[in-house]
Amino acid sequence: MGKTELGNADREWLEGIYQKLLVKMKAECGRVGTKIPYSPKDGRYSDMAEAFPGGIGFWTNGFWPGMLWQMYSATEDEIYKETAEGVEERLAGLLDTFESLDHDIGFLFLPSAVANYRKTGNKDARRRGLHAANILAGRFNPVGKFIRAWNGSVGPVLGEKESSGGMIIDCMMNIPLLYWAAKETGDPRFHHVAVSHAKTAQQYIVREDGSCNHIVVFDPQTGEFLDNPGGQGFEQGSAWSRGQSWAVYGFSLSYRHTGDESFLNTAKRCAHYCISNLAVNGWLPLVDYRAPKEPLKYDSTAGMITACGLLELAEHVGEYEKNLYTTAALNILKACDAKFSNWDPEADSIVDGGTFFYHDPEGKNTEVPIIYADYYFIEALLRLKGEALFIW
Repeated sequence: MGKTELGNADREWLEGIYQKLLVKMKAECGRVGTKIPYSPKDGRYSDMAEAFPGGIGFWTNGFWPGMLWQMYSATEDEIYKETAEGVEERLAGLLDTFESLDHDIGFLFLPSAVANYRKTGNKDARRRGLHAANILAGRFNPVGKFIRAWNGSVGPVLGEKESSGGMIIDCMMNIPLLYWAAKETGDPRFHHVAVSHAKTAQQYIVREDGSCNHIVVFDPQTGEFLDNPGGQGFEQGSAWSRGQSWAVYGFSLSYRHTGDESFLNTAKRCAHYCISNLAVNGWLPLVDYRAPKEPLKYDSTAGMITACGLLELAEHVGEYEKNLYTTAALNILKACDAKFSNWDPEADSIVDGGTFFYHDPEGKNTEVPIIYADYYFIEALLRLKGEALFIW
């Protein structure tokens, strides 16, 4: 990943943020260590592994080691490497009790084991990454040509329906695990599964205007399309912003790994939809781009992921297109930083304002700090500096 050309004002902003990041992450790494954070309470992270039975397998648990590997890549400070390896050791046990693992296994092992292997050449990390890739590939439904989402029934998003026919846009960020495994082993099966899934997502998840469904449901026996429920967005047919961000980044990455121009064009279409909506909202991401004006709800995580996706997309377009995507990414990062960032080194988490799903009557998961907002913020900043570790 190359360094982004910036004007003087943008370079000054970036350097100022980077210096804050160095102070914040050094303090947080020392305080959090090998605990696995998600969202702090009263300024302190707890350990997701102890939060509930099976918490060690929660889908977000790879983002903390991902943050650490990004910081190690930028600074070569051994504390980040040692801490990331310690978290990876904790996650490794999931591969032995794989029943709890699902489509999000890429989010667990790309930013941990695969990042470790990419940076250090660690053979144990490589083995874990390939083990995870085999589990992900094993979820492929060859009749419907999709990777199954979740295990069992999923109440909040499928109304307790059994999930064996479900696929979701989020998985576009998990299939890079398969692209990596194909290149690493020379076995094209992994690549074929990833491409087939991405093609199905193109056909059934991405709409003509560049907006996306969160979920589509197929008959797992025949592959017949059945439904597209609203999922974590406002309603069926709406445009859940984090889902939009997964599409921008995921299809950009599928183009990187395949060279398939249709993936690039899909990424552009989704990006243009996001940019249009962000531009009329002060570059702050709403939870859903197709929802009532009130109540006003933001999701900073969608902004950070979109920014990374736009920076990835900018690497694959011509000279006269790059500015659209890099400028939009900078606008998002600056707006979200100004509204949501907490740079106090004594407080855990950087980015507030994350929202897990639109319908949250108790408000416990609305506009709160969430670990993956921090991960993608750090990745975006280091991408701009040309110092990011390529994980996906």
